[in-house]
Amino acid sequence: MNTIKSLFDKLINFITTPINYIYDKKLWRQIKNKPCPHHVGIILDGNRRFARSANLEVWLGHELGAQKVEEVLAYLYELGIKVVTLYAFSTENFQRRAAEVQKIMEIAKRKFAEIMSNPIIHKYKVKVKAIGRTKLLPEAVQETIRQAETITEKYSDFQLNIAIGYGGRTEIVDCVKEITNKALEGKIKLDEISEEMIGQHLYTRGIPDPDLIIRTSGEERLSGFLLWQSAYSELCFLEVYWPEIRKIDIWRAIRTYQQRERRHGK
Repeated sequence: MNTIKSLFDKLINFITTPINYIYDKKLWRQIKNKPCPHHVGIILDGNRRFARSANLEVWLGHELGAQKVEEVLAYLYELGIKVVTLYAFSTENFQRRAAEVQKIMEIAKRKFAEIMSNPIIHKYKVKVKAIGRTKLLPEAVQETIRQAETITEKYSDFQLNIAIGYGGRTEIVDCVKEITNKALEGKIKLDEISEEMIGQHLYTRGIPDPDLIIRTSGEERLSGFLLWQSAYSELCFLEVYWPEIRKIDIWRAIRTYQQRERRHGK
């Protein structure tokens, strides 16, 4: 029985491989010469559900999801997408089981450490920045983040923002506090407060708003991701869990973006 299944799988692979190759080439031709988004945000969703569907420990889902990041970044940089913001860990995620949070923090520490010698980061000269209430993270993670940011701070060709300990509402609260303190100190006047000023006090200050936001796992909501910045972002929701996302899924999302007419309210 196993022999028959093995032969059947080989036959299916023999048939589908050239078909997939032809489709990949066609899709690449469709997107490569059209305008790509400057800034792409991605909500990395579905690690736990992927693990459960594969009868794996939950932490393995997070491990596989972390491994997928480098692969996806290579796809995006290949298209010349200059800014990528990844929603990796929210402020609400701290409410999960302590053992799961601890494992995620261990993975985060290791992945930030790997940035320092990551060939993709240095090949594309990627400036790395963590955004969020990073002071909520374990001190060891904070220190590794500081090191990764320092190593890449002089790069300017591409930028990678990692939203960790992040919440869209807490970002706005922190922005309001910062502006209010400056007003109380007499550094700004109330009638000087504008949309532009608010943008200058967000975690993403100096970075253009995302043109496209992708969320995996089939959920169709932003879950607090870049609430202010996403006012005119195109949204693309993918059915795949984050650890199983493929190049073809990224390319389809880019094609979807290219097919939309962006009017910005006009």
